[in-house]
Amino acid sequence: MTTHDLRLIGRDDPAPSDPVFEARHLIDGQWLSGTGTFTRESPAHGTRVTRAALGTEADAKAAIAAARAAFDDGRWSTLPGKERAAVLDRTAALIERDIDRIAQLETLESGKPITQAKAEIAGAADLWRYAAALARTSVGETQNALGPDMLGLTLREPIGVVSMITPWNFPFLIVSQKLPYALAAGCTAVVKPSELTSATTVILGELLIEAGLPAGVVNIVLGYGAPVGEVLSTDPRVDMVSFTGSTGVGRAIVAATAPTLKKVALELGGKNPQVVFADADLDAAADAIAFGVYFNAGECCNSGSRIIVHRNVIGPLTEKLVALSRKVAFGDPLHPDTQVGAIISDAHQAKIDRYVQDAVAGGATLALGGAALPVEGLPGRFYAPTLVNDVTPDMPIATQEVFGPVLSILTFDTFEEAMGLVNDTEYGLSAGVWSESVETCLRFARHAQAGTVWTNTWMDGFPELPFGGVKQSGLGRELGRQAIEDYQETKTVTMRIGTQTRAPWVAE
Repeated sequence: MTTHDLRLIGRDDPAPSDPVFEARHLIDGQWLSGTGTFTRESPAHGTRVTRAALGTEADAKAAIAAARAAFDDGRWSTLPGKERAAVLDRTAALIERDIDRIAQLETLESGKPITQAKAEIAGAADLWRYAAALARTSVGETQNALGPDMLGLTLREPIGVVSMITPWNFPFLIVSQKLPYALAAGCTAVVKPSELTSATTVILGELLIEAGLPAGVVNIVLGYGAPVGEVLSTDPRVDMVSFTGSTGVGRAIVAATAPTLKKVALELGGKNPQVVFADADLDAAADAIAFGVYFNAGECCNSGSRIIVHRNVIGPLTEKLVALSRKVAFGDPLHPDTQVGAIISDAHQAKIDRYVQDAVAGGATLALGGAALPVEGLPGRFYAPTLVNDVTPDMPIATQEVFGPVLSILTFDTFEEAMGLVNDTEYGLSAGVWSESVETCLRFARHAQAGTVWTNTWMDGFPELPFGGVKQSGLGRELGRQAIEDYQETKTVTMRIGTQTRAPWVAE
């Protein structure tokens, strides 16, 4: 394959020269510069985007102290749901007002296409609005069948201080899958965004202040996992840790929280299969598969990074995928027509390529791609759309998270064989099935070990539906009504409401 076989969008005008964004910590309502800084360069353009305050152990502890005080004095947790909802609604409106600014910085820091970034920011605003609705509708239960003189109640109360550690691939969207639900529940928070993508979380902090959130309710500390993330995971004043990222780091967080028995919510990796049966609509399947593997350059926990195809249709489906892959627009993330942007870092680009080359060395073949992709006028990192055929189930590319625009293709003959391949992984985030048979789709949904199953579609998402994984893809759920419940504790209240009718326990 040569680069002229692909749809590439280069850059004709000079690299962006916007002022460097100055990102500071937000602690107890104050913007603080700290004692050091670190910088972020655009992975596509090579220009400096952000200079951020470098968080220390002391910064993290100060943020936790502010969140603890804000929770304990009730300035947020005791507000009526109506008042909390009003702040969340105002935040959503401010996000929509500033969508262009937020998307521009997200694109420059992460390398994702500007059109995609704008869609994600708009989706994040919708999450804030949905969480606002939940703030007004959080309810407990009553038990009225305990006898004539007893009444049972359950109260849903905020869990307390929540540490949130968010990743670089969807920095604004993922913090918006956590923070508004915690706030709706009445919690306070300390947020640590990825050191690679700090800017948009800082902007969110600005918007929360403008929306009227009391000081100390949300605190932001920038920097690295050591020491900031470590403090947020181990400090006894923190009641819960919510983390999105790799399964390896998730395991480390569980170990770090064990001495204080904090609640932990984890959204981790995935090696998500799509099974294509012989009766599937191959055109629809091919388009969804292309979207699933190239969206966000494959740097997505929900990436449909492996397909399991019935042997009778492997030839025509592969031909369709190759043809579609050549039409996907790779290149300058700031161009509105670009669909796939830059890879986040040199180290990650090397990791992606290593998976591909190891598979080829092990007997797999390349139907397309398999190399770094030069884009005219851009010094950044891009990887070609890659389809790997003849993959066997024991290859790392078939079982491990590549996190790049790379599709592994396996084949099957029977339903049972397909399900064995689907479930033969440590992950269980999402899975998809393509078939015209409702019976096949329902059988698949019942047998797939995954938190989400899509039938004849891929990666459709709604605020009303919970999202999360099983096995080593995570703990807990984001989105849906369960999202607010994960930030709450259930308290049982047992009330005697009548005259004592039972015999005394101590005889007179």
